[in-house]
Amino acid sequence: MNVRDRVAHNIIDLRHERGMSQEALADKADVSRAYVGKLENAKFSATIDLLQRMAAALDVDISRLWVHLHKGTKPTTGFSYV
Repeated sequence: MNVRDRVAHNIIDLRHERGMSQEALADKADVSRAYVGKLENAKFSATIDLLQRMAAALDVDISRLWVHLHKGTKPTTGFSYV
């Protein structure tokens, strides 16, 4: 899974965990609902500034947007460094 797909997946998961609609997330992150949809479908790449606003809206550290989340385990980056 590439980073764009992972960020998209994590935004969806975190938003659902909080019972938020795309509209509510968009309002809190000061972005359009359509843009949230494009991010969640991995059609667009977000800037660091937007990721920071999304993380704040989801009440998580920005790093939670790109880590590989396993249910019931500690988050990992999922990236291998050689």
